[in-house]
Amino acid sequence: MTIDATAQIHPMAVIEEGAVIGPGCRVGPFCVVGPEVTLAADVTLKSHAVISGWTEIGEGSVIFPFANVGDVPQDLKFAGERTRLVIGKRNRIREGVTMNTGTEGGGGVTRVGDDGLFMAGAHVAHDAQVGNRVIMVNNSALAGHCVVEDDVIIGGLSGVHQWVRIGQGAIIGAVTMVTHDVIPHGLVHGPRGQLEGLNLVGLKRKGVSREDITALRAAFQALAQGEGAFQDRARRLPETCGDSAYVRQISEFVLAATDRHFLTPG
Repeated sequence: MTIDATAQIHPMAVIEEGAVIGPGCRVGPFCVVGPEVTLAADVTLKSHAVISGWTEIGEGSVIFPFANVGDVPQDLKFAGERTRLVIGKRNRIREGVTMNTGTEGGGGVTRVGDDGLFMAGAHVAHDAQVGNRVIMVNNSALAGHCVVEDDVIIGGLSGVHQWVRIGQGAIIGAVTMVTHDVIPHGLVHGPRGQLEGLNLVGLKRKGVSREDITALRAAFQALAQGEGAFQDRARRLPETCGDSAYVRQISEFVLAATDRHFLTPG
């Protein structure tokens, strides 16, 4: 066990032999920190948080009461192999959140980026790859092997099917089931998610130029109404909708390897 001299550990917390607690960490009462856990500098565990498994938590992250981070995958194929959960910097992991380690068949690592907000009851399953600045609203869930790129928002009570990819800047409305890949900056909502448009609010908040937003609108229309198969329309986007990095991003996302179909414009 390695506990930095500047860390504050409540006497009613349990720190198991082998854990590494970095400088400035604060561990509240009734927390449990397992023997293969590493807390980087300035991590805060509020009361009753449980951190287990081979888990690394980046500096400045805050984990709220009754979160369970790093436990084994909820996958019947898991046979006890040694797998990891890696969480980045400055994440806020609220009450009752669950995040599981990976599986051998999925690459062995569940990974969460920096500056995320995971609201009460959210779930990140085994082998998911979650980017930076992702927001998962209350009781939303990612199934195994999902890829969620930067700046995505997933609405409350929404579920994302295993192996689905959600592109950068997309937004998923509340109470939505997402069964297919979502293009970058897409807007999806409904009981069975439909691609209804672009996340214009998110684009404007990021300060994306009017020219790029106009090009994205044209790209969305081309995907919705152009000739040929969906991938063919995506391949032509950079030629037909202007030289915009955002348009190229959508084209490259659609043409990349995937195990799922796509949500296509309604």
